[in-house]
Amino acid sequence: MTISRRDFLRGASIALGTLALPSWVYSADLTNTPMPEVDKNKFAEASLSLAKKLGAEYADIRINRYRLEAISTRERQVQNVSRGQNFGFGVRVLVKGTWGFAASPLLTAEEVQRVTREAVDIAKANSVFQTKPIRLAPAPKASGNWKSSFERDPFDVPIDDKIEFLMKLNEAALSTKGVSFVNSSMAWVNEQKFLATSDGTRVEQYLIRGLPNFTVTAIDRASGDFQTRSALAQAQLIGYEYTNSYDWIAEAKQAGEEAVEKLTAKPIEPGKYDLVLHPSHLFLTIHESVGHSTELDRALLWEANYAGTSFLTPDKTGKLQFGSKIVNFFADRTQKHGLATVGWDDEGVAGQRWDIVKDGKFVGWQTTRDLAPLIGEKTSRGCLHGDSWSSVPFPRMPNLSLAPSKDKTTAEDLIGGVEKGIMIHGRGSYSIDQQRYNFQFGGQTFWEIKNGKVVGMLKDVAYQSRTTDFWNACDALGGENTYLLPGTFNDGKGEPGQSNAVSHGCPVARFRQINVLNTAS
Repeated sequence: MTISRRDFLRGASIALGTLALPSWVYSADLTNTPMPEVDKNKFAEASLSLAKKLGAEYADIRINRYRLEAISTRERQVQNVSRGQNFGFGVRVLVKGTWGFAASPLLTAEEVQRVTREAVDIAKANSVFQTKPIRLAPAPKASGNWKSSFERDPFDVPIDDKIEFLMKLNEAALSTKGVSFVNSSMAWVNEQKFLATSDGTRVEQYLIRGLPNFTVTAIDRASGDFQTRSALAQAQLIGYEYTNSYDWIAEAKQAGEEAVEKLTAKPIEPGKYDLVLHPSHLFLTIHESVGHSTELDRALLWEANYAGTSFLTPDKTGKLQFGSKIVNFFADRTQKHGLATVGWDDEGVAGQRWDIVKDGKFVGWQTTRDLAPLIGEKTSRGCLHGDSWSSVPFPRMPNLSLAPSKDKTTAEDLIGGVEKGIMIHGRGSYSIDQQRYNFQFGGQTFWEIKNGKVVGMLKDVAYQSRTTDFWNACDALGGENTYLLPGTFNDGKGEPGQSNAVSHGCPVARFRQINVLNTAS
């Protein structure tokens, strides 16, 4: 997975960049500038009381600061260092059953008054077109402070140390004969969030997310062929200790060896195969086919214009056999290191865990306070999120994971039960229709399985299926010992577009008789 410079600078007030220069060139480092010392509760009270006075049934204010950093290198050069931060507030009000929202980067008493009035005016103007007034599910008053789990704040680590780490990755990859290029990067995000609501909620949160990454390229200059292998490890809600808790150097060396091996790998023969899918690959299939299809706003056509709908509808809840009886999906906003883990969502609902698919049957949705009443539920599942103080918060995906087997089944056990199959690692190309039903997925590396053993590498592999056919074809899962928690740093949704970070834990899993294509033919 790659993070573009544009993504990291979107909305940032300061950005610094260069090409192939050492980190000491930078004379300005503004990401450690302290958050403005403001009485957030005072501003919140002023906004919420004014909103009530102007007719709001409900109101909330978010006062947030974001710090962003991205570093990229190529072979033995630094390509870019970008650092930025932004600070501001957003006010959301419910007037006449209609939402209104306004925001500003200037936090003053006068601006809070102006923005609150603007949010109310927008809600009143929109209410003329409201056909069904919004009702909010009740939420208990929340208060407190929450910090994500990390040992070392990456924004306290010198740039030189980070560049040194990336250069070691590059050297490890380049140590394999045949490797021609390697790109490496790391990206860090810090969210400092304050939320106050007219229901009495007052909460503060401090979150750190990180993503080291690399891509290795091997070239056969005689034939003109080239092959790549990117990192299998993915982003997590974690601090700088991630650079030590995972063996990135060993994987970079392995990636170099596998990129070279892909040059002479056997092309796949199209047909039906049993698949053994590693968590580094399977998480993306979960994200696209399960994560998005169980978003209630999609099923209710709220996202149809931009992101599509869902083959699932509320009447299928508790009835549809989504997968085989061993398939259990759960949403969890409390998982350690999960990218969507929070203390509270952006309307003060506490992080929680709930079932999405139980014993193969579809049973649960992703909801917010205004979505829950539409399907007869009394409480929200806490899925509201805005990617900035300036963004309208709306339903976003929680960590959504596949539960492992209760026994100690290993990847070798699953492979041992396959006569003709393929094992796939890593995320690759993918395509899925707007209802999240028909799909096609590639990967990073593909390994041929014959008579219960891995016999060599394949290439040009992609598989296709329908969501319910695919998950009903799942006949075995690895145990807790095979469970990993990969995630995606940038999940786009909405108009204007917003980005969400989310994880999808899963074990190794086996699927019978899936259609496989040759992508080169």
